[in-house]
Amino acid sequence: MFDKLEDILIHLEEVLRQLSEPGVADNTARFQQLMKEQAELSPIADAYREYKACKQTIEESLSMLEEEKDEEMREMLKEELSDSRKRVEQLEHEMKILLLPQDPNDSKNVIVEIRAGAGGDEAALFAAEIYRMYVKYSESRNWRTELISVNENGIGGFKEVTFMINGSGAYSRMKYESGVHRVQRVPETESGGRIHTSTITVAIMPEAEEIDFQLDMNDCKFDVFRASGNGGQCVNTTDSAVRLTHIPTGIVISCQDEKSQLKNKDKALKVLRSRLYEMELEKQHDAEAEARRSQVGTGDRSEKIRTYNFPQGRVTDHRIKLTLHRLDGIMSGDLDEVIDSLIAADQAAKLAKMNEN
Repeated sequence: MFDKLEDILIHLEEVLRQLSEPGVADNTARFQQLMKEQAELSPIADAYREYKACKQTIEESLSMLEEEKDEEMREMLKEELSDSRKRVEQLEHEMKILLLPQDPNDSKNVIVEIRAGAGGDEAALFAAEIYRMYVKYSESRNWRTELISVNENGIGGFKEVTFMINGSGAYSRMKYESGVHRVQRVPETESGGRIHTSTITVAIMPEAEEIDFQLDMNDCKFDVFRASGNGGQCVNTTDSAVRLTHIPTGIVISCQDEKSQLKNKDKALKVLRSRLYEMELEKQHDAEAEARRSQVGTGDRSEKIRTYNFPQGRVTDHRIKLTLHRLDGIMSGDLDEVIDSLIAADQAAKLAKMNEN
């Protein structure tokens, strides 16, 4: 581990040297790559430098303790020694986590698909609430959301909704939301006061750039149609909505959120590229089934990951057996405690697997 840390220090110095060279900022792609490397390497380098400083303090404190006769001074040295040893332990753990292999998609934007499952209108209403929860969470992290397509059920619910989240580290946190979300509550339409269980499915996909996935446009068929709406000025009077069919897979994507046919076409292609990229990633995950089992959950859309129990005001994440009795806050977008717990559990599982090897 320490050889690797020394190599990181050397590499970071080289990156900083290149960043200081005249004219490097004029080459946008090169400058962005160097800045990205600096951002990734700096936290590891900072932790390692502090670790070395603490080890130095321990050595000096031990040496001074051997010679020091004054009792008060000895107590101070012992306290400093104890603090430094504790910090060294913390830093060793932090450095192991920082050295864990990074998911190459962690820095990407995400495309989120939410679909109503079992439960009819109640499931559609819950899908709309989960969509609003993610929008509020995105706002709290200064991420930008962009609606791609929505299929409403007429009473404020969403049969399905697709949207994009643009922001630093969006995929690194949102990837834990993939799976089946279950709601238990008394629907407003229920006269007998019985608790119903409904489900929705959430799919989190990293935004695929053209460099990630080459799409053959000969495999794509576009149809245009008139967008539907609530009446008034919102209804388009031209054929601006787009239906994109990917012939080899049969994937169909409709997009009518924009008034421009070209923009709707671009959004539909973005979703298709990300769906195909995700299918490619799933194949890799299946091939690495053993490694996948060490992670928190499978990331599979059919896996039941979380239950929202409204009568009891609780949310339970089944993957890590975490129960929180603050459903209102979570539904208002306060998801950090849940996601931080999932990240910690994921890191612990990966560390355990690394130690086995």
